[in-house]
Amino acid sequence: MFLEKRHIGHKIKYYVVHSFRDGKKVVKIRRYIGTDLKKDELAKAQTRAEAFIRDQLRQYKEIRNPVEHVLSIAEIAQLKKLQHKIRIHHLDEREWQRFSEAFSYDTNAIEGSTVTRRDVRKVLEGKEIQKNPEDVAEARSVVSAVRHIRQTKHHVSLELIRKLHWICFHNTKPFAGKFRERGVEVMIRDVQGMIVHTGAPSEKIAVLLRKMVIWYNENKQKYPPILLAALMHNQFEEVHPFQDGNGRVGRLLLNNILIKHGLPPVNIHYKNRTAYYTALRTFDKNGNVRPMIDLIVKEYKKLQKDFRG
Repeated sequence: MFLEKRHIGHKIKYYVVHSFRDGKKVVKIRRYIGTDLKKDELAKAQTRAEAFIRDQLRQYKEIRNPVEHVLSIAEIAQLKKLQHKIRIHHLDEREWQRFSEAFSYDTNAIEGSTVTRRDVRKVLEGKEIQKNPEDVAEARSVVSAVRHIRQTKHHVSLELIRKLHWICFHNTKPFAGKFRERGVEVMIRDVQGMIVHTGAPSEKIAVLLRKMVIWYNENKQKYPPILLAALMHNQFEEVHPFQDGNGRVGRLLLNNILIKHGLPPVNIHYKNRTAYYTALRTFDKNGNVRPMIDLIVKEYKKLQKDFRG
């Protein structure tokens, strides 16, 4: 690793850089650490960046192709039977409205939004509420994104992924609809500050997402929709292609796959966020998709109960 200086006008920007060979290609990981740093600030920032890059290197070869993570033949057969039991009638417009409100509230609440379920309803009715303007805008935009997945013909594509991110965040984030640029890396920490997940290196985002799309198109008729949706969602979160908003886009992508296969949408409730994060960590650690499938089935049963009759 080495320290790189870039002179921009009268300022100096600092980066920690590491190059290595991946097959026939030379890959360079660059981490921006600050501008016009003093000697002690520079040393501390460089140490943190080097630790981050070492973690990136460990993750680099661990971003998995989802084809490696499928259930056994017996488990797949069991899942197919289970899907027949949870099929419910297609939602009518009133039920779609109820679902959209609930989904917007829960999927944003998981990410820390201050908007309540009642607030979402007021926002959609055009009423003013005294909450964080960004939270309000994103509540409205997620409902628009649900409308989009009902209309689009895409199952999984880079175009769809970018579009969903843009719909959700074009009013609140300057990078809406744009994958992380080279050198922009993400690290997820828990409430204790411990690193629980590191996204794919920015250099690999497009390649990994294309592999996801190819795998899906080759296997979308082979595996049960719940398995497909869980795998695509988990793998998408592994890549973490955006600076922010990956969870919301991932849950929209999950629902888009279910809808395209004739299943109802599913809402991961805020109260089940601990189980949701546990399912993601389990997949991140060993590729086990079963916890996410179990959570989807649990949420389906809740939906079935809510809309019964």
